[in-house]
Amino acid sequence: MVTSPELHRVAVLRDRAAAARHIGRICFKTGPPTLTGVELEWTVHDAVDPARPLDATRLRAALGPYNPTTLDPTSPARRLLQGSTVTVEPGGQVEISTPPRASLAALVEATRSDIDQLTHLLRTAGLRLGPAGLDPFRPPRPAIDTPRYRAMRQVFDRSGPAGRTMMYSSAGLQVCLDAGEPDQLAARWALAHAVGPPLLAAFATAGRHAGRDTGWASARMGTWWRIDPARTAPVWRPDRADAEPVAAWTAYVLAAPLLCVRDGDDWTPPPELTFADWLDGALPQPPTVDDLEYHVSTLFPPVRPRGYLELRYLDAQPGRDWTLPLAVLAALFSGADTIDAATAVATPVAADWRTAARHGLRAPALAAAAVALLDLALAALSRLDLPPRLHHDIERGLRRRRRAVAERRQR
Repeated sequence: MVTSPELHRVAVLRDRAAAARHIGRICFKTGPPTLTGVELEWTVHDAVDPARPLDATRLRAALGPYNPTTLDPTSPARRLLQGSTVTVEPGGQVEISTPPRASLAALVEATRSDIDQLTHLLRTAGLRLGPAGLDPFRPPRPAIDTPRYRAMRQVFDRSGPAGRTMMYSSAGLQVCLDAGEPDQLAARWALAHAVGPPLLAAFATAGRHAGRDTGWASARMGTWWRIDPARTAPVWRPDRADAEPVAAWTAYVLAAPLLCVRDGDDWTPPPELTFADWLDGALPQPPTVDDLEYHVSTLFPPVRPRGYLELRYLDAQPGRDWTLPLAVLAALFSGADTIDAATAVATPVAADWRTAARHGLRAPALAAAAVALLDLALAALSRLDLPPRLHHDIERGLRRRRRAVAERRQR
């Protein structure tokens, strides 16, 4: 028997207006901003020889019952002990996604526990998690092949090799925050974007790739700019700061070229065919609600609305340092005053995404904004109601990072 939600997903979208209504319903779910989540991704390496190519069979055996079926990230897997799901990316990167929590302390504690469990699973197979946002040891190499990944590779190859670097070598840290009440949405949406360049610079870890210095502070973020700006460029821009979030995102979604058309074994779409073109009859079969939601999953801007705000611009962090940018963002979003203050600090550099990826803290304006944002976060840290030991650890880490940023600024 087909259930009502399943019938809804296969419903045909007749025109752009119907698509726009659905985008507005699923991508910006407003309400009290109480929940925070985190998604952590790592490259995976042989514990003795980190430059050794990763074998998918070995990774599958290491993950055991926690690996997605056939290592396909769209298929279900068992949750780790504290509730995180495990997915595996095309280069064999492992990612855990936490359930959102109202308490940042509870989120950190549960995530640390699941990371420990994942680390143990890998260690028993002689594997370990990578330390950076881009594989510092190996060139891009596929570990997993699915129709989605084959289509992605075909489309990204049209623009050069950057797509393969992103697919097979990159690892990010994503922070997920509630969109807020309707009257808070515009300010939270703007802040999520505006602080991106200075925080990317402050927490960049992706300077090396495949055994060499890339010359970039975050070569991981640099790959995104060289793939396809129609699916990777930021939606919010300071020169269009008054654009209404739902309308701006809807226009972005409809104008983005298709990455996959799920039909048979070859999902590669015709070049430059947008979702709006599909709605207008460019393909034999009209798109469904499920096709629209799948298309949205193939868009990778620095901030992506998924009912909540998914901040995607941070590099993976070494060890437990992932808690630092998480705490910074939670503190900056903790009240209207910090949102306004942080937006004022960050807006002058809010368009400097490429500069942040290329030069990082060598760019004086970005370094100055990063110092100011860290100061704001430290001043608001007490609002997060962290237990004393965790508060102390995060405060010490943020002060250490602030000193490092300030020193780079003075050079």
